[in-house]
Amino acid sequence: MPDQSVQPAADPYDALLLLSFGGPEGPDDVVPFLENVTRGRGIPRERLKEVGRHYFLFGGVSPINAQNRELLHALRKDFAEHGLDLPVYWGNRNWAPYLTDTLRELAADGHRRILTLATSAYASYSGCRQYRENLADALAALEGEGLPLPRVDKLRHYFNHPGFVRPMVDTTLAALAELPEGRRAGAHLAFTTHSIPTAAADTSGPVAAHTEDGEGGAYVAQHLDVARLIVDAVREETGVEHPWRLVYQSRSGAPHIPWLEPDICDHLEELHGEGAPAVVMVPIGFVSDHMEVKYDLDTEATAKAAELGLPVSRASTVGADPRFAACVRDLVLERAATERFAEGRAATAPVRCALGALGPSHDVCPVGCCPARSPRPAAAGSD
Repeated sequence: MPDQSVQPAADPYDALLLLSFGGPEGPDDVVPFLENVTRGRGIPRERLKEVGRHYFLFGGVSPINAQNRELLHALRKDFAEHGLDLPVYWGNRNWAPYLTDTLRELAADGHRRILTLATSAYASYSGCRQYRENLADALAALEGEGLPLPRVDKLRHYFNHPGFVRPMVDTTLAALAELPEGRRAGAHLAFTTHSIPTAAADTSGPVAAHTEDGEGGAYVAQHLDVARLIVDAVREETGVEHPWRLVYQSRSGAPHIPWLEPDICDHLEELHGEGAPAVVMVPIGFVSDHMEVKYDLDTEATAKAAELGLPVSRASTVGADPRFAACVRDLVLERAATERFAEGRAATAPVRCALGALGPSHDVCPVGCCPARSPRPAAAGSD
């Protein structure tokens, strides 16, 4: 058996790709960005201008690219401080730096085995398989150019890793502390995530996790597991058991198609009617405070709470928290050790870190996991 002490910690991987959604960085970018997001759906340009009003309220700039730059810096800093010699690149699905350009750069730099970190922690078509489809499209473009194709794998879902959960616990505690003291103990916790069609939720995750009649499959189960972890940790820290519920935001699409409910604004109205003294919104479904957090929570939901006279505060997302960077490093080392074990170059499989009831997610998406509406090639999976 080879001496593991002399093997590079990330072996067999030679680069990490931070893969995100992307966002406009000025008013002139908004409509072209939305055209990228909605390509193939036949949405008129005038409609896209209307959809883009949220971005125009913020000068046409989405926070997501700046936040990805911060995360990129945090990852590089953490890797360097812990002796992990693994370069980190960044590419987006819908705006510069574009994924295909970044993969082209990776190939030109000689990288042949790449791990991918998607800025989505949970199982769903839009949060996992669509990223894998974009990877497949980018690899096909490189193949068409005659470039050497790297092997690209994807890190497992990290929703229940301590490096994701613990920062959310702390930001929830900080948000509770922002409420008026007399209302704090009775405050409700509203855990928010992106609403998706119930049909997509029901088929999220591996086939064994699929559900029917809007139960939500792995997508809902994973969010509920994280919410319970945070509620339990807050109780341990404060001695208070706060009422809570998983709610949704950022719905889009045709009104006749069922989506996950309730919406955060409807939930605030319901809580106000029940006499809730205050609410903390905890955006567990998002890695960073990007536009859907800044507008849908900080603008729209906060305005609804003010209209109701309901005190509200909002927990921050993990962003570039050093503990999240350490979480990514842990996942990289875990996956690398798993590959070495599978190749017979390690005596034991690594310990896979996870909190809660669901355990660690799969490394390779199995057949039927988060299926697309119509079949498309997807990288880093079994189908």
